[in-house]
Amino acid sequence: MPSNKEFLDFILEQLSQLSDIKYRKMMGEYIIYYRGKVVGGIYDNRFLIKPTKSVLEIIPDAVMEIPYPNAKPMVLIEDIENQKLLVQLFNQIYSELPK
Repeated sequence: MPSNKEFLDFILEQLSQLSDIKYRKMMGEYIIYYRGKVVGGIYDNRFLIKPTKSVLEIIPDAVMEIPYPNAKPMVLIEDIENQKLLVQLFNQIYSELPK
């Protein structure tokens, strides 16, 4: 089931305190970039981000889900209404991601 634009728009609004957030639509889903790096995406109307060390420290009981068949598990962000948490996660994850 492809993700809907309304869900993407909500996530982008939650991330509006950050500069240089971009997205790209790909096969009905959305890849999320922060300052040029892939952080995660919207898959089946689920917000998933890469499971870096800092993300797993901030969310120690993180639920891991597979975004699509044969993909590596990612962290499901369940508390999508917590803007402070989302900003913290993105600021922490940036330095741990490859270019």
